[in-house]
Amino acid sequence: MNASAHDLAAILPPGFTMGVATAAFQIEGALDEDGRGPSGWDVFAAQPGMIVNDHSPAIATDHYHRMPEDVALMKELGVDSYRFSLSWPRIQPGGSGPVNPKGLDFYDRLIDLLLANGITPMATLYHWDTPLELDEAGGWMNRDTAYRLGEFAAIAAAAYGDRVARWVTINEPATVSANGYMLGLHSPGEAHMLRALPSVHHQLLGHGLAMQALRAAKVPGEIGLTNVYSPMVPASINPLDKVSAGLMDMAQNRLYADPVLLGKYPDAIRAATFFSSFSPSSEDLELISQPLDFYGLNYYMPTRVGAGPGDGTMPEGMAEAMGNDLNGGAGTPFHIQSFPDTEITAYGWPIKPDYMAVALAEMAERYPELPPVYITEGGASFEDLEIHDADGRLIVPDERRVRYLAEHLQAAIEATSPGGAAESIDLRGYYVWSLLDNFEWSAGYKQQFGLLHVDRDTMVRTPKASFHWLRELLAARNRTESGAETGTTAGVAETETAAETGTTPGSAAETGSTAGSGSPAAGAPAAG
Repeated sequence: MNASAHDLAAILPPGFTMGVATAAFQIEGALDEDGRGPSGWDVFAAQPGMIVNDHSPAIATDHYHRMPEDVALMKELGVDSYRFSLSWPRIQPGGSGPVNPKGLDFYDRLIDLLLANGITPMATLYHWDTPLELDEAGGWMNRDTAYRLGEFAAIAAAAYGDRVARWVTINEPATVSANGYMLGLHSPGEAHMLRALPSVHHQLLGHGLAMQALRAAKVPGEIGLTNVYSPMVPASINPLDKVSAGLMDMAQNRLYADPVLLGKYPDAIRAATFFSSFSPSSEDLELISQPLDFYGLNYYMPTRVGAGPGDGTMPEGMAEAMGNDLNGGAGTPFHIQSFPDTEITAYGWPIKPDYMAVALAEMAERYPELPPVYITEGGASFEDLEIHDADGRLIVPDERRVRYLAEHLQAAIEATSPGGAAESIDLRGYYVWSLLDNFEWSAGYKQQFGLLHVDRDTMVRTPKASFHWLRELLAARNRTESGAETGTTAGVAETETAAETGTTPGSAAETGSTAGSGSPAAGAPAAG
C-alpha cells in the first residue's frame, strides 16, 4: 500500500526539490514560427509510418503560445522547480552561426516568469531536437556536432546564466544512440547497430564541451547531465541469462555513466572498436569526466533479460518504445522478457518501485565519488479514464499514476535514508515526467504521462487526480515545514478522497474551470 500524500510529505528531507519536467519538442509546437529552424525530428516525424497513427508534433501541446498559462498551473501545483529544455533550432536555427532573437526572447520570458512565481529553473541544453543542418551533416556520428553543442552552451550561458539554477547538458544519450543510431526508431532513423558507437562518444564529448563552456562563462548555477538507468535482471538462473543481462547492463547503463563518472569506458567496449572508428583519446575522456555538480538519473523500470533471440513477442507499447528488433531475428544475442505477475504501464513497462532502490544502490556501489543526485524524470503512461460529470466537466481519476508516483518517490527516499540500500547517495530531488500529456516521440500522443490532460482539439488543460495529489503533497510538506501542522487534517482527508474521484475541494476540476479560464494568472513539462 502506497503512502498517503500526508505521510510522504512527512518523510521528504529538508530542502528536497519536487519538480516537473518537459522537453521543448514534445510540448512547444510552433515549429515554423518566429524564426525557428527545422530539426531532424521535424523531418523524421513527417515520414509516414514513423510515428504511431502518423501523429504530428506541429502543434504538440501549443506550449509556445500557452506558456504563461502553463506556468500558472505550475504555480497552482506548488512545485519547487521546472525542468525544461531549450530548443536548439529555435535559438540557433542552423546549429551554428547566428542566433534567433525571438527564440532567445521566448526562454527569457519563461525563465523570468518562473522566477516571479517562485519556481526554480532547470534548463536542459539538448533534449534530442538536433538542428536539421547538423543532422544532415552526420548528426552525432559527426564529431563536429559535439563542438557545435559547446558553442550553443556558450550562447545559452550568455543569455540565461544569471538566472538558471541548474543546467543539464544532455538528456539520455543512451536513448539517442540506441533508438536514433543503432535501431532507427527515432530521428535520424539510422540503424548502424555496433557501428553507432561514435554517436555515444560524440554526445559525451558534447557534454564535456558544454560543461567547459558553461564554466568558462562562470554561470552560478549547478551543472550536470542526465542518464536513464534500468537495472538488468536475468530471466532465470541460467548462466547465459546472467551474461546477457550483464551485456545489456553495459550497453544501456555503464557505457554512458562510466566515462563521465570514472573517466573510462567499460573494458568490454574496447572490443567493439573492431566494428567502428570508435577510439576515444585521453584528452576527450578528461573533458567528459570533468567533476559534476550533480548527476541526473531518469528511472522508469527494470529490464528482464534472457539469452538468445526469444520468441519475438513483447507488449505492443514496449515495441513502440524499444522496437521489436530487441526480440526478433536469429542473430539477436539476447531479448527482453516480461516480468511474471507484474502490473505494466500502457507502454508495457513493468511497474517495480522496489527496483528504484536497486538502481540507486548499484549507482552508489559503482561510483563511490558520485555527486549529489536528482531523479530528473520519473513517471508512467496509462490509458487514462475520462469522465464527465452531470455538468459536462471533465474528470480524470488516474489513481494508477498516483500510486506509481507515491511508491517510487517513497522508494527513492527510503533507499537514500540512513540504513537504506543507497544511504551514501545525496538525493536532492525528484522531477515528475511529465507536466502535460505531450508528443511522446515515436508513440505520438498515444502514451500519456501528464499530470495535466490536454484536449487534442482545443488544447484545454485539465488537472488529473495526480495533479491534485501532488499539490496536496506539496501543501502538506509546506505546512509541516512551517510548523503549522503536524497531523492529518480534514483538508488532507478531503484531498486524498478527491484523488480517487479526480477532484479536489476548490480545484479547477471541481469548479468546472480550466487553466485558460479559471487558473490564477502568473507573473502579471518523454519520457522521455
